Amino acid sequence: MRGPSAAAPAFAAALAFCAGHALPAAGARYAPDTAYAAVMPGAVPTFPADYGSHDRFRTEWWYVTGWLKTASGKPLGFQITFFRTRPSIWRENPSAFSPRQLIIAHAALGDPTRGRLWRDQRIARAGFGLAQADAGDTRVWIGDWKLARANDGAYHAQVAGAHFSLHLTFYPTQPPMLNGASGFSRKGPDPEAASYYYSIPHLRVGGEVVRSGRRDAVSGEAWLDHEWSSAYLDRGAIGWDWIGINLDDGGAVMAFRIRGANGTVRWAGASLRDSGGALETFAPSEVAFTPLRQWKSPRTAISYPIEWRVRVGARRLTLRPLMDDQENDARRSSGAIYWEGAVRASEHGKPVGRGYLELTGYGAPMRLR
Repeated sequence: MRGPSAAAPAFAAALAFCAGHALPAAGARYAPDTAYAAVMPGAVPTFPADYGSHDRFRTEWWYVTGWLKTASGKPLGFQITFFRTRPSIWRENPSAFSPRQLIIAHAALGDPTRGRLWRDQRIARAGFGLAQADAGDTRVWIGDWKLARANDGAYHAQVAGAHFSLHLTFYPTQPPMLNGASGFSRKGPDPEAASYYYSIPHLRVGGEVVRSGRRDAVSGEAWLDHEWSSAYLDRGAIGWDWIGINLDDGGAVMAFRIRGANGTVRWAGASLRDSGGALETFAPSEVAFTPLRQWKSPRTAISYPIEWRVRVGARRLTLRPLMDDQENDARRSSGAIYWEGAVRASEHGKPVGRGYLELTGYGAPMRLR
């Protein structure tokens, strides 16, 4: 499948068809495989093994977002995300076509001169030379879209969308930041609602972007998130707000809140790494998201709060977007519509950093595959 074409919904429907036809014939004594691995406190991520895939868990993603600038100094925002999901299958079904793993990818490029995202998406079952997420180290791909970690620690990404392409390399300048309790990140009042979660802030970026036939060498800074879980959201959750900000002094802040119905907050958390590398984590009571301005999508009519004041402990960050329209419609792959955009961070009226803001569950409750 190439691009968000008319074939994409048919492909997604074919996956659903195959999943349905993995069911046993009437009367057969098969049982559904819902025995996902559990996220448990105390299991600290280790590297390089945990750079790779964890296919016993239900859901996993590698999320790279960041700011680029062209040779002329113009700013761009970008997102490259690969998801791996393990659908419920029938353990005793011998068919090789039973979809044991699905790989999904989203990519977007934000350019203020255009005013909205270039975006594209992919979905494929793992195997058969179509897609794969490797264990042991980062190597995840769908067709010619890929994200892979080299022996020297650099990540190489390549995506070619319908009207844009990204060819980028990300060079770590800091070690992974383990979020929550040494990588165990609670996501709700139910202890089972949790993920294993680390970030790699301040990735130095180099490469090339192409959009509408125009080719630009770019440089910049990025942020990588890697999470895996089997119960990311509890039954009362409808979505989340998240930030990952590279601070200008070399520090980094990650913060999120999980939202319930009617604006309630079911959980929140944050990590703050200072310029010297010391890490502090924050309980739900120490984190607050206060919306400052709404933007309504002209395509979906969904309203998103795109300017915020975020409290993390004693810090007070004000976030403003690179541009308002950074909505990503991924209904042809993951089924979600969400806002994912580049933002500038200030504190006490002074610029302090740049990063990304993600808003999910505003049009409809978020449902992970």
